[in-house]
Amino acid sequence: MRRTAAVAPVLDGMWSLWHTQQQRALATASNVLTSTRQNLTEKIVQKYSVGLPEGKVVRSGDFVTIKPQHCMTHDNSWPVAMKFIGLGATKVHDNRQVVLTLDHDVQNKSPKNLEKYANIEKFGHDHGIDFYPAGTGIGHQILVEQGYAFPGTLTVASDSHSNMYGGVGCLGTPMVRTDAAAIWATGQTWWQIPPVAKVELRGRLPPGVSGKDVIVALCGAFNSDNVLNHAIEFTGDAIPDLSVDDRLTIANMTTEWGALSGLFPVDNVLINWLRGRVLRLPQPHPRISSDRVEALAKALEEGDTSLTASEDAIYAKHLVLDLSTLAPYISGPNSVKVMNSLTDLARQGIPINKAYLVSCTNSRLSDIHAAAEVVKGRKVADGVEFYIAAASKNVQKDAEDEGAWQALIEAGARPLPAGCGPCIGLGTGLLEDGEVGISATNRNFKGRMGSREALAYLASPAVVAASAVLGRIGSPVEVLGGEIPDTAELMSAEVPVEASADAADAEAVPTHVLDGFPALIEGELVFCDADNINTDGIYPGKYTYQDDVPREKMAEVCMENYDPDFGKKTFAGDVIVSGFNFGTGSSREQAATCILARDIKLIVSGSFGNIFFRNSINNALLTLELPALIALLRERYKAEPVELTRRTGLFIKWDVPRARVEVREGAEPDAKIVLEQKVGDLGPNLQDIIIQGGLEGWVKNEISRA
Repeated sequence: MRRTAAVAPVLDGMWSLWHTQQQRALATASNVLTSTRQNLTEKIVQKYSVGLPEGKVVRSGDFVTIKPQHCMTHDNSWPVAMKFIGLGATKVHDNRQVVLTLDHDVQNKSPKNLEKYANIEKFGHDHGIDFYPAGTGIGHQILVEQGYAFPGTLTVASDSHSNMYGGVGCLGTPMVRTDAAAIWATGQTWWQIPPVAKVELRGRLPPGVSGKDVIVALCGAFNSDNVLNHAIEFTGDAIPDLSVDDRLTIANMTTEWGALSGLFPVDNVLINWLRGRVLRLPQPHPRISSDRVEALAKALEEGDTSLTASEDAIYAKHLVLDLSTLAPYISGPNSVKVMNSLTDLARQGIPINKAYLVSCTNSRLSDIHAAAEVVKGRKVADGVEFYIAAASKNVQKDAEDEGAWQALIEAGARPLPAGCGPCIGLGTGLLEDGEVGISATNRNFKGRMGSREALAYLASPAVVAASAVLGRIGSPVEVLGGEIPDTAELMSAEVPVEASADAADAEAVPTHVLDGFPALIEGELVFCDADNINTDGIYPGKYTYQDDVPREKMAEVCMENYDPDFGKKTFAGDVIVSGFNFGTGSSREQAATCILARDIKLIVSGSFGNIFFRNSINNALLTLELPALIALLRERYKAEPVELTRRTGLFIKWDVPRARVEVREGAEPDAKIVLEQKVGDLGPNLQDIIIQGGLEGWVKNEISRA
C-alpha cells in the first residue's frame, strides 16, 4: 500500500481506540437487540446507523442514515472528487474512512488517463487518504486483503461488486457517486434496509465443484428475480466446508443474481483465515492484528448475539440449495441466468477463441492454483488466447512463489497487470466479432467483454483452463484423460416464510416528523401497467447529455417514450404506480428529476432499479415498494382494455408517523379501504434530505453548519 500522509504515529493507538469503541457498540447493540427478531443484516445496520430514536429497532424497509466503517472508490474517484468540491466541501470528514484504489483501466497509458490517475493520487495525498496505485490490485480484493472489509462491519463502495465483502462476514453494498461524495464530506449517507432473503446451503460439494458453480447454480435455479434488490444471508450445514475464497466468489456474484449484498456468517473457518492474514501482513497492522482477530474469536466462542441472526429472525424469503447435487456449470452465452451443465456443453464441442482467468471474482491464489493444476505440463491450444491477471500483486507473488503462475505462463497464458481489464471491457484481449470466449469473471452481458457480436460464457477457473487447453468448452476430466460423467438433477426449493410485514409492528416506535415535512402524503394513483420501464422510457436518451433542458421541457417529455399520452393524463400531485423493476437501465439522474418537474412527488412500484431508486431519493423524489398494490390493480383491470396510463380513482395515503399506507376507493375519509399495509420507517434524517431538496442540498447544509 502507498500511504498518502504520514500516518505511522497514529497507528500505535488506533487498534486500542477502535477496540474500545467497537466493544461499546457491541455492548449497546447486545442490550438493544435482545429478542428483537433481527436478522444479521439488520443487526449490522443497527450498529452503523446514526440518529436513531431511543429504543428504535431497525427493520427491512426502514430508511436510515448510515456511517459506514469504510467507503472505497476506484477509477471513478475523480468524478466523485469533482462532485465533492462542487458541494463546497474542502476537507474529507474522516480520512480513515475513505479508500482510493486504481484498478479498472490500468492498461491505459494515454495522457488523459494518466492525468486522471495523477489527480486522484494528489487528492488522496492532500487529504491523507489511503491510496493504492494502479497495479496494486482490484479494489475489492485490496479491501479484503487489508482488512477494510472486516467481519461484523459495514463497508460500502462506489461499485456494484461491493457485495463481495460479505464473503468475510462484512456487510458490503454499492453506493452511487453522490453517496460517495456525501460520505467524504459528512461521513454519512442514507440507506433503505432491503428485504432479506435467507439462502440455505445444504450438503457437501462433490469433487471438482467450486464456489463458482454454487453461484452459477443459484443464478440459474432461481432466475425469476427471486432476490432482486434483496440482501442475502447464507446459512446451512454446507457453510463450514466452504473456503473463504469460495465464499468471496459466491458473495461477489450475488450482484449478478440481483441482490444488494451477500453475507456469510462469522465462523471458525473465517477466524482461521484471518489468523493467516495476521501472519502475512506486517505488524502492527491498523485493521488486521492479532488482538482484533482474537477478540473476534472470543466473541464468537462466547456466543455474542451481535454476530448472528436471532433464532426467530424475520426473513422475506427462504431459498434452499443442496450442494451435494451440484456439478460444474457454465453460464451463458451472454447471460448469467442461462445455466448449462458442463457435461452438456462439453459434448457439443463448442470451439473457443479466448479464455480469461481475471477479475475480483476468481483470480485469488486458490483459483490460480486450480487452473495451474489443469495446464501443468500442457500447452494452450493453437488459435486460443488465454489471458491471466491476479486479483492483486500480492496474490500474484504468492502464485509465483508456489510455482502456479509460472505453470500458467509456460503453458502459453498471457499475463496482464492486476486489475479489472477484460472483465470490464478495457485493455488487451477483448472479444471480437464472431468470437467465443470462456471466462472466470462475473458478467457475460452482450458486449461487456468486447464485441456485441461475440459469445461469452462464465465458468470456474479449472474449467476455463481446461477449455484453453482443449480449444473448446471442456472439462478438466477430459484434459486428464477421463470420461465426463452425466450430470445429476440439481435440488433446490423455495420454502414458505412467515408473513413478516406486521410481525414486529407491536414494538414500533412512532416516527418523528420534522417541521417542513408532511405527516401525510396523499394523491390519486395513476397506473402505468408495465414491468421493466427503463430510464429511456422515463426520460428520452436524446436529452440526457443536454445540460440546458428547461424544467418545463423535462416535464413535457417525461415518460413519452413509454406512453406519448402520459403528459395529457397526469397532473401535479398524482402518484405514479408501476410494475416491477421500474427505472432499470442507465444511471441518468434526469429519470428522477423529470418526474419531479411534473410536480409528482411519489412513485410506487413493485420494485425499483437500484440506481434509479438511489437517484430518486438523492433528488428528493420519494419511492415506495408495494407489490401487493400491483397485484390488486392488475386483478382489478385484467378484463379492461389495455391502457398504458390509467387514472384509477383510487387514492393513497402514507401515514409517516405510523409507517402505514392505505389505499381507498376515493378521496373521502370514509371511502372503502382496499389495501392497508405496514411500510418502512421514513426516519427524520431521510426526511431532512427531502426537505433540503436532495442529498447534495443536505450535504451543503451540513457543511454550512459545521
